[in-house]
Amino acid sequence: MSTHLITGAGSGIGAAVARRLAERGDDLVLLARDAGRARELAALHPGARTLVGDLSNPDRLSWALAQQTVPERLDSLLHIAGVVELGPVGELTPKAWHTQLNANLVAPAELTRLTLPQLRVAQGHVLFVNSGAGLSASPEWSAYAASKHGLKALADSLRHEEHGNGVRVTSVYPGRTASPMQEKVHRQEGKEYDPARWIDPESVATTILMALDLPRDAEVNDLTVRPGR
Repeated sequence: MSTHLITGAGSGIGAAVARRLAERGDDLVLLARDAGRARELAALHPGARTLVGDLSNPDRLSWALAQQTVPERLDSLLHIAGVVELGPVGELTPKAWHTQLNANLVAPAELTRLTLPQLRVAQGHVLFVNSGAGLSASPEWSAYAASKHGLKALADSLRHEEHGNGVRVTSVYPGRTASPMQEKVHRQEGKEYDPARWIDPESVATTILMALDLPRDAEVNDLTVRPGR
């Protein structure tokens, strides 16, 4: 039985991945931003353990995890949580930039740093759910795209650094996926949201599990997933 630490397990891709891993009997540790959210995640994913740590405040993650019991080994760390706030460069405030950079880049870097000892023990896998915005930027996506371009750089550097320790690193770049985040994006864009047009989170979950389940002699560095219709 493998042990996975997952962020963003409350909805969308994260919820689909957590559900699939639980169905096959794996051990889940789910990161929640506060105690109330931890109770919600425990109800959504029966049998899963929770840890409380707020990704919007990465400076406090070390202290938060030190007050809780983290597994001695982790087979994977799955960075799936993310936030988005669109707007032109001429209007985005420093708060909007910090919000997205903290949650989408700094917090994943810090959570990885804090759990590398457990990942090295298991020769585990760090997987980052990035975005098409991590490969190219569009108008009004500057802050989000910057955070996701940074996440790609983080993953690429980490892959080289941890290769000798047997830790594998994968970035997944989904296109628009039917999720609460995508619904929010459509509201910000002033567009009607039709989930049937976009990738089912279960399809992205299948991609993620494929990367996790590869034999030890192989590693997927980057996976791009796009809507098929």
